[in-house]
Amino acid sequence: MPRRTPTSQERPTKEQILDYIETSTGRVGKREIARAFRLGGPDRIWLKSVLKELEQEGQLERHRGRKVSRAGRLPEVTVIRISHIDEDGEVVAHPISWQDEDGDPPTIYLASARRRGPAPGIGDRVLARLSFTGDDTYDARAIKFLGPDMRQLLGVFERDDRGKGILRPADRRQKYPYPVMPDHEGGAQPGEYVVAEPLGDGRNQKARVIERIGNEDDPKSISLVAIHTHGLPVEFPPEALAQAERAEPAELDEREDLRSIPLVTIDGADARDFDDAVFAEPDLDGQNEGGWRIIVAIADVAWYVRHNDDLDRAARERGNSAYFPDRIVPMLPEKLSNDLCSLRPGEDRACLAADMRIDATGNLLSHRFTRGLMRSAARLTYDQVQAARDGATDDKTRPLMARVIEPLFGAYASLAKARDNRGTLDLDIPERQVLFREDGWIDRIVPRARYDSHRLIEEFMIAANVAAAEALHAKKAPVMYRVHEQPSMGDVETLRESLAALGFKLARAGTLRPSHFAGLLAQAAKTEKLQIVSDLILRAQSKAVYSPDEKGHFGLALRRYCHFTSPIRRYADLLVHRALIRTMKLGDGGLPNEAEETFVEVGEQISATERRAAAAERNALDRFTSAYLADRVGSTFSGRISGVTRFGLFICLDETGADGFVPIRTLPWDHYHHDETLQSLTGDQSGLVFSLGQSVKAELLEAEPRTGSLIFSLLEGRGNSRSVASKPTSRHPGKRSKRRRRRG
Repeated sequence: MPRRTPTSQERPTKEQILDYIETSTGRVGKREIARAFRLGGPDRIWLKSVLKELEQEGQLERHRGRKVSRAGRLPEVTVIRISHIDEDGEVVAHPISWQDEDGDPPTIYLASARRRGPAPGIGDRVLARLSFTGDDTYDARAIKFLGPDMRQLLGVFERDDRGKGILRPADRRQKYPYPVMPDHEGGAQPGEYVVAEPLGDGRNQKARVIERIGNEDDPKSISLVAIHTHGLPVEFPPEALAQAERAEPAELDEREDLRSIPLVTIDGADARDFDDAVFAEPDLDGQNEGGWRIIVAIADVAWYVRHNDDLDRAARERGNSAYFPDRIVPMLPEKLSNDLCSLRPGEDRACLAADMRIDATGNLLSHRFTRGLMRSAARLTYDQVQAARDGATDDKTRPLMARVIEPLFGAYASLAKARDNRGTLDLDIPERQVLFREDGWIDRIVPRARYDSHRLIEEFMIAANVAAAEALHAKKAPVMYRVHEQPSMGDVETLRESLAALGFKLARAGTLRPSHFAGLLAQAAKTEKLQIVSDLILRAQSKAVYSPDEKGHFGLALRRYCHFTSPIRRYADLLVHRALIRTMKLGDGGLPNEAEETFVEVGEQISATERRAAAAERNALDRFTSAYLADRVGSTFSGRISGVTRFGLFICLDETGADGFVPIRTLPWDHYHHDETLQSLTGDQSGLVFSLGQSVKAELLEAEPRTGSLIFSLLEGRGNSRSVASKPTSRHPGKRSKRRRRRG
């Protein structure tokens, strides 16, 4: 029977609220529930108290982003472990994460899946998409088979006051050390990062060291810890390495000879592989006055890595390369990524090239794809190209100015016009760069410089990506799209309220467009609030994913978009190359028909591996930053409040861009109210307000490289807090949430 929505005079029962939450797709928040039951004004305050009661009764769980779900409900995509085969032949599994929960885990029935190789066995892990079927059971569809469960701990081996071995976990969520018996120490020395396996269950768990990584004080260990923590594959299978070693340079044969075209690579000074080269010249067609011919040539990885061979399976498992301050975990072995598929200057290299024509305002007029043999004219850096553009040429850039560099910037100017006309969302997010001394220790951490030369390459790559998506779409060929959907209604509403608290208005337009956000950023650029407005807009965005479904790219304001330009480091790009080779009849290595059947699953998998790599990269950067600041405990730093919770404040440092936490216990003694809409903590007696975007000065209390955490205390004085004449609730009735007391 369909659920009846009460009239505006009625309030739903708890069961009706729970029923709505249970039958909704994914997690919902207070706003969605209020909208469903037509609750407004005082009824929203009542709803908030009811949700709190349901949470206290154990019937609801609260999640990040102020979303809720029925208690005990598993995430839609999760990792499960096969436990047994029941008497009906059904494969039964349980969630891996349930090992820390109370009570019996829910039962999950894994649907059979077509798969090459041996079938998964008891104890194997599977990344699966779940659907709740009632009575604490789920049906699961496999996304990726992860192999046997190798439960591991990572931490620092130490000795306690009695000289007994203990393992202090590197995961900040694990609060307590594990005892390590003498015969389980594996030769570990105090202060070493180690990998261990847990022994026993519950409170009696101990650990056995199975691998020594490196000394805690050695910066070379930091990335290894992040890699282990997030489970990134490091070693290639022997068969994949052997296949890579057998590979030989491609010959011209049926390829188009592009060696006379002065294509150049432009990358960072610390880049280790060069998989894209660019060229531009004025369009000679008299009908396209002011237009340009652009060529983007990309390493022909599909020539060396064929569908479902040893290299392909290894690359698909990794999904992408992961980049750390001191190393790379590559998607492909070095023989390919740093040699045969690296577009080195003066060496013949196989490529797949997009040959495009644009008009004076950057609109794509035509495109063709060709399989060629190229020879890079130069390996240039962003700094070099920008300096040349600004008039400071060197021996390498001087001969290239008229024929190469000036036309590149001319074409870029046209592409930039097209970007502006589309009204794209341009969130210029600063990156942190770790610089090392000769002895390998951290010299400093600085914001990475960003020039027009960076934007030039970005626009050339976007143009090629669009051309690839359009070419495949026109032929009705399979495409692994890069999808970025517009923000959800709930996230937009939350953003609108937070922006209003900062004095900005997000129009209630019928169709939200990136240009609406671009207008806000232009307004904020005239104030001191640009960074915080940019952060709020970024948090409201949907996650970009890979999918065969054409849903457009909201941030770039593009109807269809895919990734074509980095097959060395992204598996999605390799699939696009194969689809182009098949569709354009460009020779061997095209996408076989059977590969299309797995595009949905592969898209989900490589979206997950992308998130995994990004989390590992952030984790390593946090650990490097903590190590760098460890000897500056007690120092004062300037920054701004980047997040507000009922437990304290997150701050972002001006000097390094690092994030740290200010626990509420360190704030001046008071009763504090957490306002979710205003993103603030307000002192009941003092009138002190700590809010999003506020400039602060803070003392570093703790820097813990083992967990990558920084703990601060705000310094009282100018710029750290402001007194308000009226309470925030006078503008937003009923929006205050938790009252929190700072205890002395």
